[in-house]
Amino acid sequence: MINKNDFKFSAVELFPAPERPEGQKDVLEFKVAPMDKVRIALIGIGMRGIKAVERLSYIEGVEIKAFCDLNIKNINKAQKIIKEQKFPDADEYNGKDDWKKVCEREDIDLVYICTKWEMHTELAVYAMEQGRHVAVEIPGGQTIEECWQLVDTAERTQRHCMALENCIYEPFPMATYKMIEDGLLGEIVHVEGGYIHNLRTRNFIEGERTDSGWDLKHIENRNGNIYPTHGFGPLCHVLNIHRGDKLEYVVSLSSKQFGLTEYTKEKFGEDHKFSKPQYKLGDMNTSLMKTANGKSIMLQQNVTNPRPYSRLFSVSGTRGYVVQYPKEGIALDPDGEEFLPEEKIQELLKKYEHPIIAELSEKASTIGGHGGIDFIMDYRLIYCLRNGLPLDQDVYDAAEWAAIAELSEISVANDSVPIKIPDFTRGAWKKLNKVTYYEK
Repeated sequence: MINKNDFKFSAVELFPAPERPEGQKDVLEFKVAPMDKVRIALIGIGMRGIKAVERLSYIEGVEIKAFCDLNIKNINKAQKIIKEQKFPDADEYNGKDDWKKVCEREDIDLVYICTKWEMHTELAVYAMEQGRHVAVEIPGGQTIEECWQLVDTAERTQRHCMALENCIYEPFPMATYKMIEDGLLGEIVHVEGGYIHNLRTRNFIEGERTDSGWDLKHIENRNGNIYPTHGFGPLCHVLNIHRGDKLEYVVSLSSKQFGLTEYTKEKFGEDHKFSKPQYKLGDMNTSLMKTANGKSIMLQQNVTNPRPYSRLFSVSGTRGYVVQYPKEGIALDPDGEEFLPEEKIQELLKKYEHPIIAELSEKASTIGGHGGIDFIMDYRLIYCLRNGLPLDQDVYDAAEWAAIAELSEISVANDSVPIKIPDFTRGAWKKLNKVTYYEK
């Protein structure tokens, strides 16, 4: 008979946190002097960038100073948007390395980056080194090395670096934060999130593909949870990650790729490249994590099956349970075996509506952007800068949420071995006890 105590395994530590360089300090709850105006340059004016131009043009205190994109047509579209909003024309940069000139301008406070994934870290690091604050589309980094570059540069330069993760601002997660704060759910034990999104048509049908970042090489060459932040970000704020708790390790596995094979055979025939077993991404990736305080996390990704959109977002506590997808539900003590009636659920969501949502939801729904959450994200960024407050999301969020991609790939490739998650705060997470969305 096998004695389980004869086997002692531990997570593999491939990326130990380096010592913080002398003279460098953490940027937890970092803030700068209030800005009367936030002078912005946008680099990358494609699908995401052009929408950002439109949203930012509605926010008080914004000056849009420069556009940088290789495609002059994109810049022309952006100029038209701000002209309609009575902004003066922004300066135009169209050369291959012009992004460096933009970052070097001393009359720019914030560089807003919406380029392809591969450039995110390089641009963000350079901008901070020139003294600019940075907002960068997700993922902020693709590798652990890039994540450390973001952290070290933000700490060394004492500049903001925020990943543009919009999903933390959805009304349901925001209400959940208030429920937890009020003790309604008790001690949080386990959370689940994901990115379940049928992207087959958008990625693989000629004429339908976009520049959203889901290009073919990521599907072909990577196997793991390579787009974690939408499902993961809200959960990390629920668990106060690096504000009283930290991520310990991840175990990840992927199914075989079935759905994309059948889909491409049907659409394109047997000879299509995705009808053949040469890709790496599985239909479903499942990653499990544990925190220093003993909380557990399940994170999933599936972009190749005909499943309805879902980010799961379920939070299980000692006194209650909430779930957002596929249908909003709340179950509470004394029994909690059934979801509350719909009327009661809506009463609770109204009672715990987050003040930020109450303030901005009407305007956000008018301006739009994934139901308004993109606008709330941009508004909060500008609000915090103008009022000298810590941002809702910091560089450690950007690093931790993005790091799961490479760590999950390594785990998948090695028979789901547990991989330790670096502590990007280098121990500073113990200084705080919760996530705070600051108001003036």
